[in-house]
Amino acid sequence: MVGKQAFTFISLLLVWILMGGCSHFGHYPVNEPLDKCKPGYGYIAQNMIPPDNSEEFLLILAFSGGGTRAAAFSYGVLEELRATQVSLGGRRRSLLDEVDIISGASGGSFTAAYYGLFGDRIFEDFESRFLKKNIQGALAARVFLNPINWFRLASPYFNRGDLAAEYYDEHIFERKTFGDFLKRKGPIVLLNATDMSKGTRLTFHQRFFDALCSDLSKFSVARACAASSAFPGGLAPITLRNYAGRCGYPVPAHFEKVSTDYRQKEMRENLMAVLDSNEKPYFHLIDGGVVDYIGLRAIEESVSAVGDMWTTLKLTGREKVRKVVFVVVNAEERVDDRWDKTEHSPPFPTVLKSYVSITISRYNLETLALLRESFERWTQEIRTGRCPPGQISTEPRSCGDITFYLVEVKFGNLEDPTERSYMNQLPTSFDLKGEQVDKLREAARQLLRKSEDFQRLLQDLER
Repeated sequence: MVGKQAFTFISLLLVWILMGGCSHFGHYPVNEPLDKCKPGYGYIAQNMIPPDNSEEFLLILAFSGGGTRAAAFSYGVLEELRATQVSLGGRRRSLLDEVDIISGASGGSFTAAYYGLFGDRIFEDFESRFLKKNIQGALAARVFLNPINWFRLASPYFNRGDLAAEYYDEHIFERKTFGDFLKRKGPIVLLNATDMSKGTRLTFHQRFFDALCSDLSKFSVARACAASSAFPGGLAPITLRNYAGRCGYPVPAHFEKVSTDYRQKEMRENLMAVLDSNEKPYFHLIDGGVVDYIGLRAIEESVSAVGDMWTTLKLTGREKVRKVVFVVVNAEERVDDRWDKTEHSPPFPTVLKSYVSITISRYNLETLALLRESFERWTQEIRTGRCPPGQISTEPRSCGDITFYLVEVKFGNLEDPTERSYMNQLPTSFDLKGEQVDKLREAARQLLRKSEDFQRLLQDLER
C-alpha cells in the first residue's frame, strides 16, 4: 500500500511538472527591479556607519576564499579582535566593536555575512551552524536523495547553486536580506562574486545594483554567499537579471568622460557594458575568489572609482579619520614544494593544483603590493584635502595626522614548519573536522597577536 501511495504521489508530481505547474518550483528567485534610482538609497557605506565607532579610526577586514578553512581562519581573527581591548576617544572597548568594513570572498564571505547580520551571536552558534557542520554532505543529500530536487534540477532555470542558496537561507542565514544588514547598522559587509563572461568582480552593494536598476535590500544574503562561493565544477552559477535603463540611473560624473587612467578607463568600460541590458540581460555569477581571492580589490577599486581617498572619506562621512587599518586574513593554498626534492615527474592532479595555487598566490601578492603602494598616495591625498594650502602639519591630531597599517594573517607567517604544512594541506571544501576548525581558529588568533604590524597599531593607540 505504501509503495502504491508513493507511486501515485510521484505520478501526480510528474503530471504537475509537465503541465507547467512548477514554473516557480523549477526557477531561481529573480532579483527585484528598482522603480526609481534615488541618491543615498539602500545598502551603501553612508547608511552603514556604526553609530558608536570612533570617527578617527577606520578598521577594514578582508577575508579570503578557501571554503570552511577560510571561514574558520577568519572566525579566529574575529575572536582575537573581540579579546583585544583598546582606548579610543577616552573609552575602553573591544577592537571588534570598531570594525567598519568587512570584505569577503568565497568561504570568507560566510563569516563576514554572519557577523554582519548577527553580531556577537556569531560566537554562540556559528560553529554548530556552519564551521563544524558537513555543509558539503548536506548539499549532496539535497541533490541526490530528494526526488523532488531531481525534477527541479532538470530545469534550465534552476541549478545546484540555487539549491545551495536555499540551504544557506534556511539553515544559516534565517532568510535575511541586505535590508536586514541596514536595520542592524553594523559594519558594511562587501560580498564579492565574479561575472562569468566578463571576468569582472561584482560586489553586492546598492551602487552597483543601481546600475542594474535592481533593489539589493530585497536580495537574499544567502544567494550572495552562494554566488561568492560558486567554485566552477563544485557549485553552479547564480543568475541575476539586468533591468538597466528602466530606473533613471545617472552615469557618475567621473565616468562621463574617458579617463587616461587605466583602472578608471577599465571600470568605465565595465559600467557601460552593464548599462546595455539588451546586450547583457543576465549576469551569471561564480566564485569571487577567481578575480579577488583576498577580497581587497573591492575596496581599492571603490577609491579609484570616485577619484581619490579624500573624496572617498568625504562621501562616507569619515573626514576625521587618523588611523586606517587593513587586516587581511589569507587562507590561500600554497604550492606544494615537496616535489622539488625528487626527480620523479609530478602527477597530473598535482600539476593542475599548482596551476591554480600559483595563479592565486601571484595575484594576491600583486594586490597586496598595490595596496602598500597606494598608502603613500592616499596619505598625500588626505593631507592635501584636509589641510589649508601650504599648511600641512603632521603633528599628532593635526590636519596631516594620518597613518595606514596593513596587518597580514596567513599560514606562511607560522613559525613552526610542521604547523605551517598542516594548515596548508587542509582541504578547501565545506567539510572539516571539529579539531581542524579549532586549530585554524587558534592559529589565526596567535598570528594576529604576534603580528609586528598589529602590535605597532596597539602601541600607537595607547599613546
